[in-house]
Amino acid sequence: MKKIEAIIKPFKLDEVKEALSRVGVQGITMTEVKGFGRQRGHTELYRGAEYVVDFLPKTKLEVIVKNDQVDSVIEAIAGAAKTGRIGDGKIFVTDVGQVVLCAVGEHERDLALIQTLEQQPDLNIDDPTQVLAPEAVEDRRLV
Repeated sequence: MKKIEAIIKPFKLDEVKEALSRVGVQGITMTEVKGFGRQRGHTELYRGAEYVVDFLPKTKLEVIVKNDQVDSVIEAIAGAAKTGRIGDGKIFVTDVGQVVLCAVGEHERDLALIQTLEQQPDLNIDDPTQVLAPEAVEDRRLV
């Protein structure tokens, strides 16, 4: 699993969200942030005084995807966020070593299990034989 973080211009959020939906991304975390890179901000005039705005408003997106989705997600974000001007943003990709399901209280390292729980909400999560692979049940000595 990989975590993809993208810093984009705020007005590009809807386009990026639609592009991610088209490539199969189901969950996105969005945060309003401020920062600067090579863009370095700009100078504004307010009530006759000039001041520097160096922290510009940006939008940070975070998604967790399977390894085989990484390239398509990066292409979707980059394509939708691009204006061709400086300050379009950056994309960061990092490994995800562990996911904790709050509802289950288990530390899970397998994205397939997470997807199974999301796709089959009627599973009894208190019964490990329904939500864990047989070898995992044996390893945890739950049966």
